Amino acid sequence: MATMYQENDGDLANLDGRTVAVIGYGNQGRAHALNLRDSGVDITVGQRPGASFDRAVADGFEPVPAAEAAARGSVIMLLVPDEDMADIYEADVQPGLEDGDAIAFAHGFNIVYGLIAPSAGVDVIMVSPKGPGRHVRSEFEAGRGLFSLVAVHQDATGTALKTALAYAKAIGCLRACAIETAFNDETEADLFGEQAVLCGGVTALVKAGFDTLVEAGSPPEVAYFEVFHELFLIVDLMMKGGLTHMRQRISNTAEYGDLTRGPRVISDAVRQEMKTILGEIKSGEFAREWIAEHKAGRPNFNALAEQDEQLLIEQVGKKIRGMMKWNDAEQG
Repeated sequence: MATMYQENDGDLANLDGRTVAVIGYGNQGRAHALNLRDSGVDITVGQRPGASFDRAVADGFEPVPAAEAAARGSVIMLLVPDEDMADIYEADVQPGLEDGDAIAFAHGFNIVYGLIAPSAGVDVIMVSPKGPGRHVRSEFEAGRGLFSLVAVHQDATGTALKTALAYAKAIGCLRACAIETAFNDETEADLFGEQAVLCGGVTALVKAGFDTLVEAGSPPEVAYFEVFHELFLIVDLMMKGGLTHMRQRISNTAEYGDLTRGPRVISDAVRQEMKTILGEIKSGEFAREWIAEHKAGRPNFNALAEQDEQLLIEQVGKKIRGMMKWNDAEQG
């Protein structure tokens, strides 16, 4: 079983006399920076000019270029896109690193696949909140916190875990729990979850279900409600109490269909494809493919995204959601 850390396991004193540099002021970066500041941590923000820069200024920070922030910081948290991180690290972060510094990540992608290789004198840690930045911030403001993962890839100082736990406490995650893991375990599980279940699997299943109903004569609006809109209701029940909780709150007909037909959809062939996808993640094949796609200008990425934007389910959904006056997509 994994080791789990809570509030008393972290000590903010382990950040005393240290400046934390948050590189990137996007979804996660803003939440981390605000929570760190509210916890009394000395913080500097590295962000290039643009909307995020302006937002940082509005929040009371004085953002500086990434290289300057990294030089100021002795704990440097990189919260920029995976595909850009290695270039930012090489150009802006690495030159300012000194022995005894800590380089921190919220996702292990660049370390696991060898895109970033810090020197032996630097601590390499991870603090990965399990939720979007807006929830990292809102839970902190409510006096709560999100679960997180913590990991140490390289312990040059002998105090890397203490630094990670202090950081996790400062952003509110130890109010819930921080689960100790390894960089490769976090990265492989995260990518697999995104591809096979949470994003790729769910969206493909929804699209296939919608198309099946429409091709069989169902009005698109009806199909949308049955395979898309109600998905939130089912997942919400699962989140509150697990599979059993959800099944106790649906009809007996729905539960019987769940138990007997679900395994036919997620067949042995689907399970085998999941294993293939996980193999591509573990071998680095997916990482190499994605970085190459990004460096080439994302031709396949852009084409596929545009293709899905034009789907009937997206057009129908946009119309229906526009009629839901309580629905605010910006908060979703």
